[in-house]
Amino acid sequence: VQLQASGGGLVQAGGSLRLSCAAFGISLDYYYMGWFRQAPGKEREGVSCISRNSERTYYADSVKDRSTIFRDNAKNTVYLDIRSLRLDDTAVYYCAADTSPLLCDFESGYVGPDYWGQGTQVTVAS
Repeated sequence: VQLQASGGGLVQAGGSLRLSCAAFGISLDYYYMGWFRQAPGKEREGVSCISRNSERTYYADSVKDRSTIFRDNAKNTVYLDIRSLRLDDTAVYYCAADTSPLLCDFESGYVGPDYWGQGTQVTVAS
Protein backbone atom coordinates (compact mmCIF):
# COMPACT_ATOMS: atom_id res chain seq x y z
CA VAL A 1 0.00 0.00 0.00
CA GLN A 2 1.30 3.43 -0.88
CA LEU A 3 -0.03 6.96 -0.59
CA GLN A 4 1.91 9.22 -2.89
CA ALA A 5 1.65 12.91 -2.05
CA SER A 6 2.72 15.52 -4.57
CA GLY A 7 2.20 19.15 -5.51
CA GLY A 8 4.35 20.85 -2.94
CA GLY A 9 7.03 23.38 -3.75
CA LEU A 10 8.14 26.95 -3.28
CA VAL A 11 5.28 29.41 -3.51
CA GLN A 12 5.04 33.15 -2.98
CA ALA A 13 2.88 34.37 -0.13
CA GLY A 14 -0.60 35.00 -1.41
CA GLY A 15 -0.29 32.32 -4.03
CA SER A 16 -2.03 28.99 -4.24
CA LEU A 17 -1.26 25.38 -4.83
CA ARG A 18 -2.92 22.01 -5.21
CA LEU A 19 -1.69 18.98 -3.32
CA SER A 20 -2.53 15.53 -4.59
CA CYS A 21 -2.51 12.18 -2.85
CA ALA A 22 -2.72 9.13 -5.07
CA ALA A 23 -3.35 5.75 -3.48
CA PHE A 24 -1.94 2.46 -4.67
CA GLY A 25 -2.90 -0.91 -3.28
CA ILE A 26 -6.12 0.19 -1.64
CA SER A 27 -9.43 1.52 -2.86
CA LEU A 28 -10.13 4.94 -1.39
CA ASP A 29 -13.85 4.18 -1.59
CA TYR A 30 -13.54 2.69 1.90
CA TYR A 31 -11.36 5.35 3.50
CA TYR A 32 -11.66 8.70 5.14
CA MET A 33 -8.85 10.84 3.80
CA GLY A 34 -7.01 13.57 5.59
CA TRP A 35 -4.24 16.08 5.15
CA PHE A 36 -1.88 16.84 8.00
CA ARG A 37 1.16 19.04 8.21
CA GLN A 38 4.23 19.45 10.34
CA ALA A 39 6.22 22.64 10.49
CA PRO A 40 9.80 22.71 11.77
CA GLY A 41 9.86 22.44 15.55
CA LYS A 42 6.12 21.88 15.80
CA GLU A 43 3.86 18.90 16.24
CA ARG A 44 1.95 17.47 13.34
CA GLU A 45 -1.50 18.98 13.02
CA GLY A 46 -4.64 18.18 11.12
CA VAL A 47 -5.40 20.45 8.17
CA SER A 48 -8.38 18.97 6.37
CA CYS A 49 -10.34 15.77 6.04
CA ILE A 50 -13.07 14.30 3.86
CA SER A 51 -15.53 11.48 4.36
CA ARG A 52 -15.66 8.46 2.10
CA ASN A 53 -18.49 9.74 -0.05
CA SER A 54 -17.42 13.41 0.11
CA GLU A 55 -20.54 14.19 2.12
CA ARG A 56 -18.59 15.86 4.90
CA THR A 57 -15.45 17.93 4.90
CA TYR A 58 -13.48 19.28 7.81
CA TYR A 59 -10.98 22.11 8.03
CA ALA A 60 -8.65 23.42 10.67
CA ASP A 61 -9.33 27.02 11.60
CA SER A 62 -5.93 27.98 10.18
CA VAL A 63 -6.97 27.05 6.62
CA LYS A 64 -10.72 27.36 6.78
CA ASP A 65 -12.21 29.61 4.07
CA ARG A 66 -9.07 29.43 1.94
CA SER A 67 -8.79 25.73 1.24
CA THR A 68 -10.83 23.02 -0.41
CA ILE A 69 -10.47 19.28 -0.05
CA PHE A 70 -12.02 17.00 -2.62
CA ARG A 71 -11.62 13.48 -3.87
CA ASP A 72 -11.96 11.56 -7.10
CA ASN A 73 -12.50 7.96 -6.10
CA ALA A 74 -12.41 6.88 -9.74
CA LYS A 75 -8.83 8.15 -9.86
CA ASN A 76 -8.15 6.95 -6.31
CA THR A 77 -6.86 10.41 -5.51
CA VAL A 78 -7.56 13.12 -2.97
CA TYR A 79 -6.72 16.77 -3.46
CA LEU A 80 -6.21 19.82 -1.29
CA ASP A 81 -6.31 23.31 -2.75
CA ILE A 82 -4.90 26.04 -0.56
CA ARG A 83 -5.25 29.69 -1.51
CA SER A 84 -3.86 32.91 -0.09
CA LEU A 85 -0.84 31.05 1.21
CA ARG A 86 0.85 32.49 4.26
CA LEU A 87 4.33 32.10 5.64
CA ASP A 88 2.98 29.92 8.45
CA ASP A 89 1.65 27.42 5.92
CA THR A 90 5.24 26.32 5.41
CA ALA A 91 5.40 22.66 6.43
CA VAL A 92 5.66 19.12 5.21
CA TYR A 93 2.18 18.03 4.21
CA TYR A 94 1.12 14.43 4.64
CA CYS A 95 -1.94 12.64 3.43
CA ALA A 96 -3.50 9.85 5.44
CA ALA A 97 -6.14 7.19 4.97
CA ASP A 98 -8.23 5.51 7.62
CA THR A 99 -11.43 3.49 7.74
CA SER A 100 -12.36 5.29 10.96
CA PRO A 101 -14.09 8.68 10.94
CA LEU A 102 -11.91 9.57 13.93
CA LEU A 103 -9.30 10.53 11.35
CA CYS A 104 -11.32 13.70 10.82
CA ASP A 105 -11.64 14.55 14.51
CA PHE A 106 -8.46 16.54 14.88
CA GLU A 107 -9.08 17.15 18.58
CA SER A 108 -9.61 13.51 19.50
CA GLY A 109 -5.98 12.57 19.89
CA TYR A 110 -6.57 9.68 17.55
CA VAL A 111 -3.33 7.84 16.95
CA GLY A 112 -4.25 6.31 13.63
CA PRO A 113 -4.33 6.38 10.67
CA ASP A 114 -4.10 3.13 8.80
CA TYR A 115 -1.77 4.61 6.20
CA TRP A 116 0.44 7.68 5.84
CA GLY A 117 1.84 9.21 2.69
CA GLN A 118 5.50 10.18 2.46
CA GLY A 119 4.95 13.93 2.70
CA THR A 120 5.45 16.82 0.32
CA GLN A 121 7.26 20.02 1.29
CA VAL A 122 5.43 23.32 0.97
CA THR A 123 7.53 26.43 1.43
CA VAL A 124 5.90 29.83 1.35
CA ALA A 125 8.23 32.75 0.70
CA SER A 126 7.62 36.44 1.25
